[in-house]
Amino acid sequence: MTEDIDSTSEILKLELPLVPTVLIVDDDELVRETLQDLVVAAGFNARTAANGAEALSSLEEAAASIVIADVNMPFMGGLDLCRRIREHAWTGYVYIVLLTVSDDERDVLAGLDAGADDYISKRTSRAQITARLRTANRILALEYSLKTAIEQKRQLAMTDALTGVYNRRYFMRHFTRELKRTERFGGEVALLLLDIDRFKLINDTYGHAVGDIVLKKLTKAIAKCLRRATDWCARLGGDEFAVVLEGADAIEARVCAEKLRHAVANTSIDTAGEYVRITVSVGVSSIVGPARGPETSVEALMDQADKSLYASKAGGRNRVTAFGTSDSEPEARPPTTQRGTNGSKSIPIRSVR
Repeated sequence: MTEDIDSTSEILKLELPLVPTVLIVDDDELVRETLQDLVVAAGFNARTAANGAEALSSLEEAAASIVIADVNMPFMGGLDLCRRIREHAWTGYVYIVLLTVSDDERDVLAGLDAGADDYISKRTSRAQITARLRTANRILALEYSLKTAIEQKRQLAMTDALTGVYNRRYFMRHFTRELKRTERFGGEVALLLLDIDRFKLINDTYGHAVGDIVLKKLTKAIAKCLRRATDWCARLGGDEFAVVLEGADAIEARVCAEKLRHAVANTSIDTAGEYVRITVSVGVSSIVGPARGPETSVEALMDQADKSLYASKAGGRNRVTAFGTSDSEPEARPPTTQRGTNGSKSIPIRSVR
């Protein structure tokens, strides 16, 4: 319960990233100038428009967080403008204040029903208008803060907390969509499943903190091998990762997998003065669309890639196996040493496979 209260308090403390812009809409030039001076003096940016149609064009050209509009204007009055603003989907909430010479309750209710947030008289004092603007600013800041918090939670729900890549939930949802798209429109998609060879030995030898560093280094190595914007990686759990190559056939997937395997095998990881090298085993599956049937499901492709991954493990690790083909030969590498960070001595690089 305490954590929820603390989180809410943090949200309320957030501020708008930019100073809000106020759009002043009135057919009276003197009123526009007076309000503009007041708005700027209160610390806001200000723009003006002479009628509702001009205001809509101004909003479409550049965003404004607050609109102060006169109710009675030619061509398009404040009530119609308010309705039109509410019908449109803007990037952020638009706080609307209707301005009128009348204090009649029916007029006030009509304005609120049209979607206005506030209603003030032209006889209202400068101090009160400034206070109303500050109230609008607080409400806009709260709306922005809540949207930011929701987006952060959405990102956390799709992202692996340790490595920063997508998580299993994201993988299942978006890989399913990609397969449906391929089935409907044609095209190709490939899946790589990989894990670190003898990862448990790394944790047992160096500790889980080093194991976490290894996982982070691995994701960076994977990212460097993915050149296309449509390629992406997800951590499925533990040291198992999936790489989705949209628009890649079996040959391209095999090339990418070999490139990835080679890059990882040539990456050394500093563990407080001692360098560790790791290898990965990779399984590859792919489809060419338009293809239909159970063989195009996420489960089927994962099963094919998993069997290929198992074949790479059984074949000696540090290998790539594509479904239905023989596995690759592991890279031969002689024993290696590397100079320590202080340059004073040679430190053996342990190869964990």
